[in-house]
Amino acid sequence: MLKAQKLTSAVLIHIAFISSAAQASEQSEAKGFMEDSKASILFRNGWIYRDRSDGRHDLSSWAQGTIGNYDSGFTKGIVGFGVGAVGDFTFKLGENKNSGNQMIPHHNDGTPYSQWSRGGANVKARISNTTVRYGTQKVELPVLSSNSARLLPEYFTGTLITSREIKDLELTFGHFTKDQYSDHIATDQGELKRAIVYGAKYKVNDRLNTSYYGADLKDALSRHYLNVNYKYPLASEDSLTLNFSGYHTKYESDIYNRLSFPTGEENTDKKNNIWAVSGTYNTGPHTVMVAYQQSNGNVGYDYSVAADGGDSIYLPNSYLSDFNGNGEKSIQAQYSLDFTKFGAPGLNWTTAYVHGWDINVGDVTDNAREDEFFNQVKYTVQSGVAKNLSFRVRNSIYRASDEYSRTYLGDTNEWRIFVDYPLDLF
Repeated sequence: MLKAQKLTSAVLIHIAFISSAAQASEQSEAKGFMEDSKASILFRNGWIYRDRSDGRHDLSSWAQGTIGNYDSGFTKGIVGFGVGAVGDFTFKLGENKNSGNQMIPHHNDGTPYSQWSRGGANVKARISNTTVRYGTQKVELPVLSSNSARLLPEYFTGTLITSREIKDLELTFGHFTKDQYSDHIATDQGELKRAIVYGAKYKVNDRLNTSYYGADLKDALSRHYLNVNYKYPLASEDSLTLNFSGYHTKYESDIYNRLSFPTGEENTDKKNNIWAVSGTYNTGPHTVMVAYQQSNGNVGYDYSVAADGGDSIYLPNSYLSDFNGNGEKSIQAQYSLDFTKFGAPGLNWTTAYVHGWDINVGDVTDNAREDEFFNQVKYTVQSGVAKNLSFRVRNSIYRASDEYSRTYLGDTNEWRIFVDYPLDLF
């Protein structure tokens, strides 16, 4: 299977090379190593609070992070070379006695770190419209995606090849050996043995986009993702967007004890199919979305259980809960409002309600349920010294039936407040 994946990726990239005449070369337009260099710093203050039921400790995590990123340009010539670096330094604010929420790392005795730093470098090369990057980097693929919902990013170490030799077609192949989650100190704390990722994204026309991605994680899982997105323009500036996305995952028996509510014989391979359809209507400042999501198989859709990335769930019904339980069906209604036309540019509000049912909780029941009411307000400063400074306040009210509460999140009221101030150094 692994050899077939490598062969397929090699053939696809070879086809892309021989078709490079279809569009201009990115490398031919390289300005130089220093001339195209970019460096930025993101100051992020993050607070997550979870008010929990059933006598459990309420969780509160508060810290200040500084996240740096440097990416050089490419040297001129047929083959261009460059370097990059990512890193962060963070310190906790307050006692954080009952911290958690994957925000702050802990010592072996359970106490939170007072301050910590992480980082790494990478090298890159480009020929024509194909780029190879090796080293520490953030990855954003549906089957291997760095967590971005906490204070710090998730880093992967390995090689990523991206090729855009054919117009409107992007090919991807990657090989990674380390995963460092948002609250990890060590670069390989995610215990990733090996991840092979591959895929293609194709823009059929201005309305229709498609993509397919696959992943093979050694002794853990194999996963496939498919997406079709169609945007239909209506009168004036209105539009209707239809979206389908879905995963097929086979979990190997080695990670059985990490899975949520597996059914059937213990210590055997498990499978899950989860898919969703959504329709989004946009008119002026108003956006309304409805979505249906369904999970089938003998286990729920588990991600980030085998170092496959904390954001590897490109599905609509994902907030505090991901509505990804074993056998679960869920439906969502979402509304978003852009206040620009009301005299407040940079201000946005999103509210959503999701209901899930028919959850299979092992031998307990196959009819558990869960509900979440979500709200988020975000404001970004539009001009002046503080331009791009953003404030984001998010709240989730989550409730579940007794059978599900005992084994999943449990009834929880969550607040998240993030203040981001990005600075471009050059």
